[in-house]
Formats: sequence, structure tokens, C-alpha cells
Amino acid sequence: MDHIVRILTTTEVTHDVRAFRVAKPENYVFEPGQATEVSFNDDKWRDEKRPFTFTGLNSSPYIEFTIKIYRDHDGVTNRLGTARAGDELIIRDVWGAISYKGPGYFIAGGAGITPFLAILRDLKSKNKLAGNQLYFSNKASRDIILRNELDQMLGKDAHYVITNETDPQLGKGFIDKSFLKKEIEDFTKNFYLCGPDKMVSALTATLTELGARPDAVVFEK
Repeated sequence: MDHIVRILTTTEVTHDVRAFRVAKPENYVFEPGQATEVSFNDDKWRDEKRPFTFTGLNSSPYIEFTIKIYRDHDGVTNRLGTARAGDELIIRDVWGAISYKGPGYFIAGGAGITPFLAILRDLKSKNKLAGNQLYFSNKASRDIILRNELDQMLGKDAHYVITNETDPQLGKGFIDKSFLKKEIEDFTKNFYLCGPDKMVSALTATLTELGARPDAVVFEK
């Protein structure tokens, strides 16, 4: 079912990420980690649907998306980069396979943090964050989405890895087999993965090799 909603606010999160709060349709319900297809409500863009994850809480009076803007081509996210309060979007039914199954390790690459934002915020609201750790990979420190909030929620359990620069406060390198063997204490816990397809595919195979149960590795299939 299609719902026409107005953008309420837009906020700069990083140099290429914006948060959008939009009006919430009556009785519209989603679970943390789920997503929907979004398009603009105008003749040019109506059929240009893109999937975006909800990053706010279902209990909020609005819906929130946190979206990376790609300005190098004339696509939907570039158009979102110029969107303003009052513009109309179309949102559709919810879907998604990333759901919280219990304490474990969240491993995100870039904009792959978005489903985890909703899950972690939901756990915080329920005082159930204990036992979870986040490993968040980005190209550079300026790319880290909502680092301050993640630090406030997780404290020492928020870990950042960057690949394209050296920062004395952050780890440098890739989240790969050697990294996981060094950092992960318990491979019997749940693992939540989201990021570029190649990253998720490689980590799924590596985690299974290191002893993680296939049914404990959660990602969008």
C-alpha cells in the first residue's frame, strides 16, 4: 500500500549523510531493522523507488530515515540531497530480515549502520544494550555516522575501523578473518551484518569458518 507523506525536517549528519523525519501514516508499524521503498511524489520520480531503512523508533510520532547522498549521478539520493521540509514522498509496505535475536556483535560497513541504529536505539529505550558490541568500518573518520550517539549508547563497546586514513584514535584496516580472530571473544553469540554486498558475503563465510552458527548470522538476504 502506498502512503503519501510530507518531509517534516532534514538534518545534516555527515558531509554526505542526511536524516529525514517524515509524517507517519496512521497505524503504520515497523520493527527495528526493517525498511521500505521510498520515492518522490511527482511525475518524474514517482516510479524511481529505492529501499531505505527506518532509523527511528516505531513509538515516535514521525518516521526517520538516515540516508547517504550520492551526488555523482542524477539519482534518487542526489534528489534527496536537495529535498526540503514540505516535499512529498511515497512510502510503501515494510519488509526486512534483519531483526534482533539476542546479544551479540553488530558489524557494519558505511551506510550499513542504518538498520542497527533503530535496533540499538530500541534496545537503549528498553535498557537492554548490555552484552552487545559494535564494529563499524568506514573509509575515513568523517564518514562515521552518528559517532557521538553510538559512543553515548555503547561506550567502550563501540569500535571503529577506518580503511583510507590513519587516525591514532581509531583502528586502521579491514574487518577480515585476522581482525575477527583478534577481536571476537565468543563465536557462539549472534552476529548482525550489514554493509556492501561483498563485505557481507565474505564475513558470512568467514564467521561460519570461525565457528559461528549459520542461523546466528543475521543479514539481509
